[in-house]
Amino acid sequence: MKPMIVIVGPTASGKTTLSIALAQHYNAEIISADAMQFYRHLDIGTAKIMPSEQNGIPHHLIDIIDPNAEFSVADYQRIVRAKIDELRQRNITPILVGGSGLYIKSVLYNYRFNGKKRDLKTTSMFAHFTNEELYAKLTVIAPLIAKKTHPNNRKQVIRLLELSSDNTSFDSSEGQQVYDPCFVMIGLQPSRPILYERINTRIDKMIEAGLIAEARHLYDSQIFGQSIMAIGYKELYSYFKGDCLLAEAIDKIKQNSRNYAKRQMTWFKNQFIVEWFNPDFDNFDKTIQEVISYIDTKSNK
Repeated sequence: MKPMIVIVGPTASGKTTLSIALAQHYNAEIISADAMQFYRHLDIGTAKIMPSEQNGIPHHLIDIIDPNAEFSVADYQRIVRAKIDELRQRNITPILVGGSGLYIKSVLYNYRFNGKKRDLKTTSMFAHFTNEELYAKLTVIAPLIAKKTHPNNRKQVIRLLELSSDNTSFDSSEGQQVYDPCFVMIGLQPSRPILYERINTRIDKMIEAGLIAEARHLYDSQIFGQSIMAIGYKELYSYFKGDCLLAEAIDKIKQNSRNYAKRQMTWFKNQFIVEWFNPDFDNFDKTIQEVISYIDTKSNK
């Protein structure tokens, strides 16, 4: 049995294009690890691949929940592991692709959850703590995880504190891989100037494609759940509420997207052993062939 393929990298790095090419080459199906693409109706702002763009490759974990619903890492782990088992039983290679590192790690490693749902009272309890205070709490509860988590990534720190309050195991199982044969982890890492240019261009195209109208529809539909914390929506919500000008909101989307990409790279490099490729966007077929060659070499060892 071929190892599972995992593709990681920052937003706008070419993961979607690479995943489709690999799926066609290896008779594979794609499982999304983008936390915001789980939600229906968040299409443009999440750069969600449309059915017409999938080239006949089945995609899983896209458009699976309503935008006001909550979806935990534990939910993702359970569903994706079942999907991986199903694909392998049909002799199909799973390709796990996305930029949500904690979701990917929960599948690949022996993270354990006790099934408790997120406690909104617990979440609100953290509201009055600074980032430094929250990080200090995480350092006490889960020191190994804290070392690999950025102190200013407030949302992730809070989520890890919530999970630890549910007696979730972090440190004792951190290094134990679940799948055998092991997975092959590929990363795309464009140079920072190229990546930032691609991010800015992508957002301009999102605006042209109707992102403002899409976000406005969600706002008018009273969608105020976990989903609209996605970059591209929360900034436009501020504009709809009159807290900023439209141009300021768009600039903030670009800035937050660039900062998010930087945090993604830091997280992946601290958490995973990845074979990194610098994508050639002028000749992406070359990058695809380099990745295929690497995967074949690893698979035949």
